[in-house]
Amino acid sequence: MLASVRSATLLGVEGRPVRVEVHVSSGLPGFTVVGLPDTTCREARDRVRAALLSSDLTWPNARVTVNLAPPGLRKVGAGLDLAIAAGLLAASEQVPLGSLAGRAFVGELGLDGSVRPVPGALPLIDALAEREVVVPEGCTVEAQLVGRHVVRPVSTLAAVAAALGGRAPWPEPPEPVEPPAPPPGPDLAEVRGQPAARYALEVAAAGGHHLLLVGPPGAGKTMLARRLPGLLPDLAPEHALEATCIHSAAGLPLPPGGLIRRPPFRAPHHGASAVSLVGGGSHAMSPGEVSLAHRGVLFLDELGEFDPTVLDSLRQPLEEGVIRVARAAAKVAFPARLLLVAAMNPCPCGEGSTPGACRCTPAARARYSRRVSGPLVDRFDLRVEVGRPDVAELLSGDTGESTETVARRVARARAAAQRRDVAANAQLPAWRLDDVAALDRPATRLIERTLRAGRLTGRGLGGVRRVARTIADLAGHDGGLGVDHVSAALALRAEPSFLDGRAA
Repeated sequence: MLASVRSATLLGVEGRPVRVEVHVSSGLPGFTVVGLPDTTCREARDRVRAALLSSDLTWPNARVTVNLAPPGLRKVGAGLDLAIAAGLLAASEQVPLGSLAGRAFVGELGLDGSVRPVPGALPLIDALAEREVVVPEGCTVEAQLVGRHVVRPVSTLAAVAAALGGRAPWPEPPEPVEPPAPPPGPDLAEVRGQPAARYALEVAAAGGHHLLLVGPPGAGKTMLARRLPGLLPDLAPEHALEATCIHSAAGLPLPPGGLIRRPPFRAPHHGASAVSLVGGGSHAMSPGEVSLAHRGVLFLDELGEFDPTVLDSLRQPLEEGVIRVARAAAKVAFPARLLLVAAMNPCPCGEGSTPGACRCTPAARARYSRRVSGPLVDRFDLRVEVGRPDVAELLSGDTGESTETVARRVARARAAAQRRDVAANAQLPAWRLDDVAALDRPATRLIERTLRAGRLTGRGLGGVRRVARTIADLAGHDGGLGVDHVSAALALRAEPSFLDGRAA
């Protein structure tokens, strides 16, 4: 007898529907899985057999063939276990064949018959068109986020068999609970001094501009960067679902409510490999740190210690907002619309910005400067030299503006950008700059002098105009850009001292 069951598998961060066909026939007993399964998926044979026997169900003494269609799509993970088991129960006439109609199954089986959660449950369920989905209890919250299915949470294979056979009702999902408020993050008021860096942080948050902080150890670069997410507004519902799908596909824990409402913050170690940063892999196409920071902040501390090849792999994603990973088996596009913040020392010893304090040789400084390529630096619209704060500022009881105060200004600037049909000014296309970031005559002359002096590239020109637009939005100025806005944008794009004369 033949049974057909609906399920799904992961390809990158997207779910792809899969039809699980189970055929039980006479012949030499055996169990074969075809349809391009990976090793984990092929091992479902032993998990399904043990789960059936542990649940007091019958393992058919017959020839069993499982086909995973479409056969050209590679199937990964253990999420097809429950669908294979349901199909086997129907094909061996332990449950009615019609009980599978209109239902899809996603879940991993334990040897004791338990149904366990699987990574990527949200994109998997989102790919299913059936009216009902049978999922592990641990995936109930993710299944409910999709909002168009009747969710049937189960904990054991025996409960699935009883419900399919009509011997027991399907378990009902629990009532959704309002998630608790997230704990407060670090406050910008804790940063003493650093007015230029604080303003650059505000501009970066308001316009989505990439920010590079250069300064000696202890100047507060990391402290500033970790306060940037608090300045960003909550994610829009569609963006929150995007971020949640990516984190679900990566197998990362989700917040209590299931939905990621705040912009994510990722800070990988400087020893990270290219695959861990941009995503991919040989076994399964998994999202990297860049995609996990989608719609949020990617913080690269100690930028000069990253492998130069790894850093240069970021250039295309920063420009296009997407990572395209091509392998022989599949081609995957990972979302990568993020705000990049990087921090580094001016030289290996860290004291290069202090006259007479640097202990590095000229060769060591040259090697250090070459670790960060000019094209990558050119993608930072904001570059700020951060010095150590004054002793009086450190010991003073005076505090600067709080995160809440600055976040209100950022929200107003973001609202102005949304009226231009973009989430932030950094996403303004070049062809729209003449309309929304028009320069007056003095500002045009200032830009011309900077270009002729070789201190600005063609890409940098667009970045300066976008930053100037953000500065004007923060000031509540809706018209064209004046020389004050452009000069402030150029000041925030200062050439870092470690570049040793490379063009901006």
